Amino acid sequence: MPKIVDHDERRLELVDATWRIIARNGLEGATMREIAMEAGFANGALKPYFPTKDTLLEFAFSHVFNRTNQRIAGVTAGQTGLAALRAFCLEVLPLDEERVNEARIVIPFWQKAVNDPQKAVIHQQSMDEWLTDIRRYLKEARDAGDVSAAVSDDVLAGQLLNMLLGAQIEAALAPSGRTDFGHDRQLEGYLALLTQPSAR
Repeated sequence: MPKIVDHDERRLELVDATWRIIARNGLEGATMREIAMEAGFANGALKPYFPTKDTLLEFAFSHVFNRTNQRIAGVTAGQTGLAALRAFCLEVLPLDEERVNEARIVIPFWQKAVNDPQKAVIHQQSMDEWLTDIRRYLKEARDAGDVSAAVSDDVLAGQLLNMLLGAQIEAALAPSGRTDFGHDRQLEGYLALLTQPSAR
């Protein structure tokens, strides 16, 4: 009886192999041959799943983004306002080796998105989703009296998202093995500022 192939599982195996190689060797080191070897597949076995390295990179970015969102959903369940906002940010920040490696997938995707409208749209949709969540948490916190900053929630959300993305860049460019950048302390400093009215 022929073996039934789980195509979704194979795609994820290839994405995980891509993730490991990019984390070790950078985007240029992630050739289709190297990815196939890392995943334990024959070189030609990748074509039915990912015809080009670009399609694989898109899938890898979406996989990392979805995996982050799954973690966020878990830690924010039942929470609102500042507690949910803090939990959200702690899942995005590169605070351990796994999330630093995720950042190393995101950076080359951004590099490609500069000149690729399709990838730019994928990125923008992802960031719009995060901004929607951040704004919701800020509104909940403001309604509860936990945020008193005179700056609008739209501006605060943009500042916070840029801080999260900047943290990913810093971690991705750092020497391998480094994870303590003080990002968690910077987050706490930022959240503390939200409780203080801005000077007029």
